[in-house]
Amino acid sequence: FFAEYKNITLGAQARFESADWHGAQKAMRDRLDLWKQKRAIVAEAAYTITGGGVYERDNWEIAKREYAELIQQHDNYEIAQSFFNSIYCYVFKHEKIRELHAFVMAPENHPGMRGSESILLRYEFHGDTKAIIHRMLDGCHFNIPWEDKQRDVDRIFGVVNDVLLPQLAHSRDPIVVERLEALFFRNKAAYLVGRVICGDVALPFVLPILNNEQGAVYVDTVLHDSDDISILFSFARSYFMVDASIPSEYVAFLNRLMPHKEIFELYNAMGMPKHGKTEFYRFAVNETLNSEDAYMVAPGIKGMVMLVFTRPDFDYVYKVIKDKFTPPKDMSEAHVKECYRLVKRWDRGGRMADTQEFNNLAFDRRRFDEELLEEMRREVPSKIKISGNALILRHVYIERKMVPLNLYLKDCTEEQLYSVMDEYGNAIKQLAANNVFPGDMLLKNFGVTRHGRVVFYDYDEICPLTDCNFRELPEPQNDEQAYATQPWYEVGPNDIFPEEFRLFFSGNQRAKKVFDQLHSDLYDPSWWRNLQNQIRDGYVPDLFPYRKKQRFQQR
Repeated sequence: FFAEYKNITLGAQARFESADWHGAQKAMRDRLDLWKQKRAIVAEAAYTITGGGVYERDNWEIAKREYAELIQQHDNYEIAQSFFNSIYCYVFKHEKIRELHAFVMAPENHPGMRGSESILLRYEFHGDTKAIIHRMLDGCHFNIPWEDKQRDVDRIFGVVNDVLLPQLAHSRDPIVVERLEALFFRNKAAYLVGRVICGDVALPFVLPILNNEQGAVYVDTVLHDSDDISILFSFARSYFMVDASIPSEYVAFLNRLMPHKEIFELYNAMGMPKHGKTEFYRFAVNETLNSEDAYMVAPGIKGMVMLVFTRPDFDYVYKVIKDKFTPPKDMSEAHVKECYRLVKRWDRGGRMADTQEFNNLAFDRRRFDEELLEEMRREVPSKIKISGNALILRHVYIERKMVPLNLYLKDCTEEQLYSVMDEYGNAIKQLAANNVFPGDMLLKNFGVTRHGRVVFYDYDEICPLTDCNFRELPEPQNDEQAYATQPWYEVGPNDIFPEEFRLFFSGNQRAKKVFDQLHSDLYDPSWWRNLQNQIRDGYVPDLFPYRKKQRFQQR
């Protein structure tokens, strides 16, 4: 698995240098598929080798002991543990996962976070700022030239001199610049990640590097604000490709840059979502053991397809597919699962929340309030199994908790209203540019992050934008048609009428007024058809994880 994973990842720089954006998207999907492919191969081999003994749990107790010894000195032993777990879960269909048979929790002799010294390039500062910047850029080792390296050095120097160095002016400690030796590739950019250290002070920075698509590269900006760097590694963005032989070393360095981010979030960002899932489970168990809050129905308008619950002190929500959907929703459960799978494999572009999918996830039933238990018995009876004090969810998605946009609008200021409605419109446009049509664009289906970004999280109606047929509303020919409560014209299964998007603001005319000022072009069918034509012609959007005004060329 890891050899093929590395092979795909190593191609990221060549794809970036040749501006092969479609190849980059395909490589991302191919790499995501690897784990399941190898899991099936190994499970089949284990069945053959053991003559069917793979289904006897006693054998797994012995296998785990032997395996733990084999990987004790392995550079990626923690990922190797997750791979073992994945085979076990595949064989036993995620049932009866116990520490005896699998690496459920981190072992007691877990060595903790690794050091990162071997993957860092260090530059001691002696007042030679521009020389260090030159050396950092030369260390990228691109096979195509810089568009204007001296210009980029001067621009970076301006930010370092005006923003970073003044924060260290009062210290007499030596200044050292560190950068990770491998670049982070995603979408149409490469990112150089580092920090400036002076005594106890560490200032992170990221240099986004773009391809001008004419055979040269350039630095687009300097990210130095902790929030901006956090957004770069957001749960709403796709996974990076990083040439990291030992991912945990990179995770350790990123954890020092962003100590508020959990370890599983960083493994996800590094492109290791399966191990990220293991780390998330361990995190969730520890969080639950240290909490006394009960699970409760999540705030907001109840979904037609999903039952959603959470704990007040937990930053995540649990989403369970209902046994019967509320009309007019009439899709199948298989369709909903396919939509979530599609989102996992798509470039989310900062506008769709990542999810973790679990089967047979066990909870303490006593931690569920009565309202939630009653709703579960009513809405998802086939998905729950209660045995003593254990409540087992047969299938569940876990997603980052956000403030639903419709609730956010109730209490926001006028300034926040303009900002969030602009974000809402931009989210729709950026999803569309990435060939994603959200389907149900009601305000309740979008969330607001702590950074004020608007993210889509309800996936049961998404589809490729190019599959949609955007039409103008036909003009009524008589009073009967004009006052009809149902469409009097023929509507195909893929027909979309953008003029009807105004209905998404029913009950919130204040938000509609602002949206009309900022994004009324979304009501025009021709806007959508023009974008479809661009996508069919090979257009891949620039999905900048920072604002346009931050770009050097916009200053």
